[in-house]
Amino acid sequence: MKGDLTFLLHIALILLFANIGGFISRKLKQPAVLGQILMGLILGPSILRMIESTAAIEHMAEIGVILLMFIAGLETDIEDLKASSKSSALIALGGVIAPLGFGIFAMALVRPEVSINEGLFLGVILTATSVSITVQALRELGQLRTKQGIGILGAAIIDDVAGIIILTLVIGMISPTQGSSIYLVLGKIVVFFVFSIGLGVIFSKLLTKYSDLVTRENRVLTAALIFCFLLAFVAEELGVAAIIGAYFTGVVFSTTPHRNRVSHEIQRIAYALFTPIFFINIGLGVELKNISGVLGLSVAIIIAAVLGKIIGCGVGAKLSRFSNRQALQISIGMIPRAEVALIVTNLGLKLGIIGQEIFTSIILTVLVSTIITPPLLKLAFGKQKDDVKTKEAV
Repeated sequence: MKGDLTFLLHIALILLFANIGGFISRKLKQPAVLGQILMGLILGPSILRMIESTAAIEHMAEIGVILLMFIAGLETDIEDLKASSKSSALIALGGVIAPLGFGIFAMALVRPEVSINEGLFLGVILTATSVSITVQALRELGQLRTKQGIGILGAAIIDDVAGIIILTLVIGMISPTQGSSIYLVLGKIVVFFVFSIGLGVIFSKLLTKYSDLVTRENRVLTAALIFCFLLAFVAEELGVAAIIGAYFTGVVFSTTPHRNRVSHEIQRIAYALFTPIFFINIGLGVELKNISGVLGLSVAIIIAAVLGKIIGCGVGAKLSRFSNRQALQISIGMIPRAEVALIVTNLGLKLGIIGQEIFTSIILTVLVSTIITPPLLKLAFGKQKDDVKTKEAV
């Protein structure tokens, strides 16, 4: 019995070090996720060898990533999507196409012997943008409500949705578990979206109609979790991926009167227990002794990640009639990769689409991209104070 409960000690250590890592990271004005990943590296086989990634930890990490994507869906405002300007759409389009192409090219250049599937999935990973660090940096610079800041936020929303759609298509086409024709795969994807939208509309109307009853009985959170896990399972069964189902569950709840309450309660559960385990587990899966062997690949991926956003988003901003300086500011703000990139990478590794080398390289890319963004934004904006008025952002 004693041996069976060892995982409780591991979870306690994971949560302790995750909080320590997050605290130190925030003190250094970096995202907490960086500190958590680094703590996973320290606790894992790379340094201290204190904890191994067991089945129990893997399952809890899986719940963590599902809840993360549920939260991402909750934060996707459909009205904001509808109101997104042409400029945000062009910036997002460039920020998806260029990194996708650069990722495929980088893999073909550095590792021409690998399959096109791996290069394609790398490109998908590089399309993801995490603007949390950018938002904080812009807030500190007093530039969040400028037209550049609004452009970044609008593009990030569209970028996330486009990335989810591309991820769905790519997984359906190249997942080794799919022994079907492309038409059957696309058919399953269509079935999932139709099922999700239909069920989502019904569920949303029921929650809205019986809002008082659900609130009075205090069952909103339970209903949210049931719907989230159910749709995640259906998505997985149709070959779409559980995280996609979780994301669309969040989108459904974002249209109900319970959006803020569900978001608050889910975040309390996720961030207190499951998501720290997910990010620590990412670090546990990396062995530093492997970095020297993937240094060339890592450098190529980092360059592709940075240039993909700089060029793609910069071109989109210029087409939207931003100045050269403003286009540079926007493109720098779109550089960071964090949670979504890690989620997609972890999924690719689990499905056998990518190997450990890309996994390790993406960890380094996340670290580098999130660390360099704040100082680059400060350089790009400098002492600029002439366009901070909110009305210019409209």
